[in-house]
Amino acid sequence: MLKAPEQSTGHHPAAGATGSGRPGAGSGPAEREDGIADLPAAPRRVLITGGSSGIGAATARAFAARSYRIAVAGRDQEALNRVAKDTGGVGIPGDLRDEGCPQRTVKTAATALGGLDVVVSNAGVGWSGPFAAMTEEEIDSLLDVNLRAAAHVTLASLKYLQPGRGHLVFVGSIAGVVGVPGEAWYSATKAGLTALASLLRAELKDEGIGVTLVTPGVVDTAYFERRNSPYLRNYPRPISADVVASAIVDAVERYRENIILPGWLSWPARLKVSFPGLYRLLESRFA
Repeated sequence: MLKAPEQSTGHHPAAGATGSGRPGAGSGPAEREDGIADLPAAPRRVLITGGSSGIGAATARAFAARSYRIAVAGRDQEALNRVAKDTGGVGIPGDLRDEGCPQRTVKTAATALGGLDVVVSNAGVGWSGPFAAMTEEEIDSLLDVNLRAAAHVTLASLKYLQPGRGHLVFVGSIAGVVGVPGEAWYSATKAGLTALASLLRAELKDEGIGVTLVTPGVVDTAYFERRNSPYLRNYPRPISADVVASAIVDAVERYRENIILPGWLSWPARLKVSFPGLYRLLESRFA
């Protein structure tokens, strides 16, 4: 039986009991989940895709506040410039759906920052409505941004990430865990991202590369405007992008593997896996 992600689990494999693992923060000592402080180290370098707004922009600012060196990638040049200015970082414009763009983005970030330590795959697009109403172009676009781009960025990043210091973060969605009717293909692409994060964690464990999956519920961003369908449910209530950004930074610094936000959403996730019939009954009643 598959196990649903928990709110937070585990340490990075490189985090030993002696406290001599990788640095947990941009600079200065950091306290890990086991209470042991790491020694000061050089500022870590982070690339964030989808970094021009929403969760990506908030994450860039949260890392900058911890003295990380920042590169943000996205399609909106003007917005990227604002985030880069706010964080003292570099903006890398481009559409990750374009051939070669993921590889160029990673190389540009690594060159500008003098290497890479953390890569946050946050770029994503949504679509709301019956699956039968989608066009082939819309299907391809969601697949390309939500899953294919993340895979290409990750592959290009691996040659830069160092054992005990490198960390991959994937921003998924609760839709990828429980599925959302009316967002079938979006849920499917995020489910693929969830699986990718889990399997990469197992593959990269012996190499000392951390992998975190952050699974937010509803987040108050422009996501719903861009999918041309507002969020109309009374519950769950949207959380702020800053909450997700703080969780991402905390996950990197404390070696956490799975984060579900808000935490109570871990219970529906477990219910869906263990008692799918009951879950669907409750879903239809409270939808």
